[in-house]
Amino acid sequence: MSNEIKGRDSFRSQWGFTLACIGSAVGMGNIWRFPIMVAKWGGLTFLLPYFLIVFLVGNSGVMEEFALGRRAQAGPIDAFGYAAGARCGRKRPGQLVGVVPIAGALMLAIGYTVVMSWIFKYTFMALSGGLYALGQDMSVIGGTFGAAAPETETLGEAVGMMVKSGVFGAGNGLWLVIGLAAALAIMAMGVARGIESANKIMMPVLFGLFLILAVYVAFQPGAAQGYQFLFTLDPKGLMNPQVWIYAFGQAFFSLSVAGNGSVIYGSYLPKDEDIPSSARRVALFDTIAALLAAFVIIPAIGASGFAVGDIDPGPGLMFVYLVNILNGMPGGRIIGVIFYVAVLFAGLSSIVNLYEAPVATMQELFKLKRGPAVAAVGVIGGVVALLIQPWTSKWMDVVSIYICPLGAALAAVMFFLVLPRQEALEEVNRGARKPVGGWFIPLGYGFIVLCVLALILGAVYGGIG
Repeated sequence: MSNEIKGRDSFRSQWGFTLACIGSAVGMGNIWRFPIMVAKWGGLTFLLPYFLIVFLVGNSGVMEEFALGRRAQAGPIDAFGYAAGARCGRKRPGQLVGVVPIAGALMLAIGYTVVMSWIFKYTFMALSGGLYALGQDMSVIGGTFGAAAPETETLGEAVGMMVKSGVFGAGNGLWLVIGLAAALAIMAMGVARGIESANKIMMPVLFGLFLILAVYVAFQPGAAQGYQFLFTLDPKGLMNPQVWIYAFGQAFFSLSVAGNGSVIYGSYLPKDEDIPSSARRVALFDTIAALLAAFVIIPAIGASGFAVGDIDPGPGLMFVYLVNILNGMPGGRIIGVIFYVAVLFAGLSSIVNLYEAPVATMQELFKLKRGPAVAAVGVIGGVVALLIQPWTSKWMDVVSIYICPLGAALAAVMFFLVLPRQEALEEVNRGARKPVGGWFIPLGYGFIVLCVLALILGAVYGGIG
């Protein structure tokens, strides 16, 4: 794959780009949310709708965002402006709309920065043996996580916590700075030398580690109970609208379709890149990663004696219940190291993708070099992340329920409705070995409807992603 993008950093190879996009998609949603959704809704009863929706989104939203970024050779603000200019000759309205997905990317990145602080701390504890030393006392394990992730209900309580403990003393401040610094260091090296090179290492290692864990867990006594959950199909359950709602929410956020990261990654693509094939590979490997996580976590829960349906689907799964489970397994200390290192790679690749859109925007708007742009966004993200630690869950709920689906819907509208149809099809098919047909545009209209539905149902159900 030749580098045809002049004046812009770009990916050096097709697989480098694909692995970077897989890294952006494979995150916490795959590891702690997906396995519980599978168990909660009956194994195959959830997987069948999920596979269908991943296929639809991979063949519409993912392709569209890659193509929009490449067509404009820019991030969301200028890409939306390009689409508006192609339609009516005025870029400004589109550029203003493009601020929404950039804000969403930054807000989500800030929330993930807090989550990454937990992951860095637990990976260190796993490597040092401190995690295994907690044993299986749930009060001790829960208290350890509570100290790293304190929650408050009011602004006054949060401010009081900061005043009493200091910004770095409240919650997980030191590890937050360490995790953010690691992500920014990768980004400062650029797209090819930093993001692409890091993902070429992290993603194969991530998949390899989870494959090792899946094989190990399969031979644990009681694991069969977990597999029973995975392969359960209830035909009546397929008629339950909530199954489809949650399957869509999981697929939507797992594939990282939000009008930001995929658009900016698309802008780094050369013109000979096969976008349809790349989008399908991203959807395929993201699904494989989610399934590997399910084949590790659900049988492990079954082997532990916990009831899978009663496990907390949020952070408590990874930082409380799984600590208990791993510490009770033969060789649990080693297995814990493998697991948290794999999770560290998944989280780090995701946060790099989320910060990339704001960084690229700083470069485009203020003509900054990459280093200063990374530093500026890092300072903003770090300061806000330190301050929102007591409200991380609420912060992430707001972003996932409203901002991300809105960003995805706006990007789809710009590509499928605003950009002239001929240009849209031309860009998707540029470099494609098997060009998409006329079905692509109507499918895009359907994707827009799904995005709007996600906003409505997310508000009604209080969070479906």
